[in-house]
Amino acid sequence: MGTNRFDHEVAVIGAGPHGLSATIHLRRARVAAHALGEPMSFWRGMPDGMRLRSNMSATNMVEPGGPFSLSRFMAHTGEDFEHPVSLRRFIDYGMWVQRGGVPDLDTRRVIELDRRDGGFVLALDDGEAVTAGRVVVACGIEQFAQVPIGFEQLPSGLVSHTGRHNDLSRFAGKRVVVVGAGQSAFESAVLMSERGAEVELIARTTEPVYLRSWSPIHLMGPLGRIVYAPTDVGPLWYSRLVATPELFTRLPRQTQDRIAYRSIRPACSYFVKVRLDGVKLTTATEVAAARQLAGGLRLTLSDGSERDADHLMFGTGYRVDVMRYPFLSDGIRRDLRVIDGYPILGRGLESSVSGLHVLGAPAAWSFGPTMRFVSGSWFAGSRVARAIAASRA
Repeated sequence: MGTNRFDHEVAVIGAGPHGLSATIHLRRARVAAHALGEPMSFWRGMPDGMRLRSNMSATNMVEPGGPFSLSRFMAHTGEDFEHPVSLRRFIDYGMWVQRGGVPDLDTRRVIELDRRDGGFVLALDDGEAVTAGRVVVACGIEQFAQVPIGFEQLPSGLVSHTGRHNDLSRFAGKRVVVVGAGQSAFESAVLMSERGAEVELIARTTEPVYLRSWSPIHLMGPLGRIVYAPTDVGPLWYSRLVATPELFTRLPRQTQDRIAYRSIRPACSYFVKVRLDGVKLTTATEVAAARQLAGGLRLTLSDGSERDADHLMFGTGYRVDVMRYPFLSDGIRRDLRVIDGYPILGRGLESSVSGLHVLGAPAAWSFGPTMRFVSGSWFAGSRVARAIAASRA
């Protein structure tokens, strides 16, 4: 695809870990990449006080080691921190990567993406439009926040998703019911409780999964580094497999799905579990209905009991549906092949729309569960850069 007819050879939409990684790897491959978006915007919208569940190696962006590694950031700041890494420090790390690797980041927002003259045109929020020969979409999961059907019509001041809050201190003195059995549900409940809220956590599961404070890798010596990948996705024996998408995707589809589910099942970290004393935990039930009362909600649970609450918060994760990206034109939506919301991607994470590449969680159906995590940026960024550079040759 020729590039001299376009403003940019490649436009990267998104400036989180995957977008920054793609831009840096593209430029290393001597591909002119123009990145757009607010840096680390999704992470900056998460609750203050959270910590990352990933280990230190998997918290690296771009690549497991090198000029943009976490260790280089610590050396730069003179601060040596350990697992679990705080959200605040991770954001600082991401901003440092952006300043060093993509200093010319265009912070304008893309409001529409369409095809034109064998390439793409991007309409921006300031009224300007730019063109690009190829586009890499690395927009994260913010648009995929999942609230169960039947609750989305209630006022946002009464019902919300855990991903919609960056300051949980506003719930001090309030009665809050949190729904979910994963890290975001447990940690949001703990953070609100520590800030003076009366919190009950409700989970459908009978036995929540609690991660251990230690890993078998520490007992295995040198063998541990062989069988357990630094990407930190999946249990011990699946770790190396899901860290190698070229190998993982050769498995039968049913096997891929089974391993992927096992690798990303809802769980609570040990560093959150030990702070649960102030949270009431109710398992083996769910919130069946909610109705608005004066100043709050009355919740009906599946076991027939009721709760009065000031706020209902869902920590029910994210359901990928690439069609929910609001900037995709009707023409691109029509030609984008998807399965259960995931785009079908080929070499270089290219979609069925020629020249359109998709990174991050939407790439998980085609390249495995590691794509959902920060460490997935190592593979995705390098592979998209390699494929686009090769297409020029």
